[in-house]
Amino acid sequence: MKNPKAVFHIHGVTKFYQVGEVEVRALNGVDLDLFEGEFAVLLGPSGSGKSTLLNILGGLDVPTAGEVFYFDHNLSRYDDKELTRFRREHVGFVFQFYNLIPSLTALENVALVAEIAENPMEPAEALNLVDLGDRLHHFPAQLSGGEQQRIAIARAIVKRPDVLLCDEPTGALDITTGIRVLEALQQVNEQLGTTTAVITHNAAIASMADRVIRISSGRIIDLQQNLTKASPKDLSW
Repeated sequence: MKNPKAVFHIHGVTKFYQVGEVEVRALNGVDLDLFEGEFAVLLGPSGSGKSTLLNILGGLDVPTAGEVFYFDHNLSRYDDKELTRFRREHVGFVFQFYNLIPSLTALENVALVAEIAENPMEPAEALNLVDLGDRLHHFPAQLSGGEQQRIAIARAIVKRPDVLLCDEPTGALDITTGIRVLEALQQVNEQLGTTTAVITHNAAIASMADRVIRISSGRIIDLQQNLTKASPKDLSW
């Protein structure tokens, strides 16, 4: 895509936390653009600030200083109600832990989100997109960890979000099931054109990204375009 439009533009973003008498700097003057349709990996060790950055992009947290734009909307000026609406209408989240409702089937877990979305896809369509069309009526306890994570991805995309934000989505999985989850994320990015940002400490995952954003000590230390994207099956873990 030539001259893609920035979905997010953040400038000078800083985030401080007060822990007792200690001030913790999670982010320190971050500048970053994320573009339409790209698959970006935010790579960094534990405690580098990548989860804080993802939470700010998704409207789950607000910066101490700096500005966060979603297209031409300045999220830094949004109140809690406006941020809730932003998350509901524009952002899908996938976390390390699946947070499925155990008493509901795969289809019912996804349908819960579809019911409150403005223009959702059919829940079964979302599950088919992550190759779980044959597991619609299974309960979470009847499914593997990788299958449960793919349900969580289907739940996140059923509302057709503009952005999919993933926090260590393979962190609790073995290599084989992790690859299936990454394949599902790649498929969503390619078929729906959803801007996708995945945070991880696993450097191998970076090779499947369009762009790798390296974070250390609350700062972006490197931005690297990936000209030879790998398939998840080709990753060297």
